[in-house]
Amino acid sequence: MIRRRKFMSLLAGAATWPLAARAQQAAMPAIGFIRTTTPDDSVKLVEAFRRGLGEVGYVEGRNVVIEYRYAQGQIDRLPALAADLVARRVAVLAATGGTVSARAAKAATTTIPVVFTTGDDPIKTGLVASLSRPGGNLTGVSVFGARLGAKRLALLHELIPAADTVAILLNPKNPDSEDEAKDVQEAARALGIQILVLNAGTENEIDAQFKKLVEQRVGALMLGADTFFTSQRARIATLSTYLRIPTADSVREFPEAGGLASYGASLGIYRQAGIYAGRILKGDKPADLPVQLPTAFEFVINLKTAKTLGLEVPPSLSARADEVIE
Repeated sequence: MIRRRKFMSLLAGAATWPLAARAQQAAMPAIGFIRTTTPDDSVKLVEAFRRGLGEVGYVEGRNVVIEYRYAQGQIDRLPALAADLVARRVAVLAATGGTVSARAAKAATTTIPVVFTTGDDPIKTGLVASLSRPGGNLTGVSVFGARLGAKRLALLHELIPAADTVAILLNPKNPDSEDEAKDVQEAARALGIQILVLNAGTENEIDAQFKKLVEQRVGALMLGADTFFTSQRARIATLSTYLRIPTADSVREFPEAGGLASYGASLGIYRQAGIYAGRILKGDKPADLPVQLPTAFEFVINLKTAKTLGLEVPPSLSARADEVIE
């Protein structure tokens, strides 16, 4: 009888284990993570975000839950994804992948803290009141990637000085594209280069614009700072190499995929976003957290691709590269 009572007591305790586990999980704060691209395109960025969280004491699955939502390159899905995370009452919303994600998050909530990563001026785009005192419920990291186009053009000019016409491929769905085009055109005038502005927001449009590049005998191509082009990096790298059009992008994933070169902010911006998300979980208010600007930029060259294109990379340029892929 005593043994039976002990068994029943153990059985009753065991029955409560799943409930206790669920209660513990439910007690964990949740971070909503929204991004414009796909999970496969975001692996390194998510790892950097988790590293940042870890630096302030949060480990996914141990004391924080992360709810991931990916737009799969379809920008018009972002408002619904942001609204879904808000409905789930996440403690913090990380809006990554550009101004479009940040705007979707801002439209979805005025109370849940939002940490963004964006490529343009967050004051100009209406995300924050100022960089030092953002105000409201948004803060984050601005890489000013769209404003680095002039630097990418200068590096491309050093690499291919004979190219008197350079095209820039922009995504017309990206609100930062207009400013990026203006900055690049201004830099081109100073270098004595003619700029051809092309637009592509789908795979078919990318193919069509490459056909135009060949027809117009453009000397080189710059990709606008846009997550859509990042998601299409393998396709663009293959086309540019096959058609012998030297191409530079804003992210290191492009030369890693076989493209010629890249210049842009490092993955540290996602680590910083993770740190901010963790600090907010600990009680900091986004209104008091200054918008961070990147301090590290990476210049990457793929020498194998350069050789395939018949380009001789100047030793001085190779020496300045943060990484040379051979």
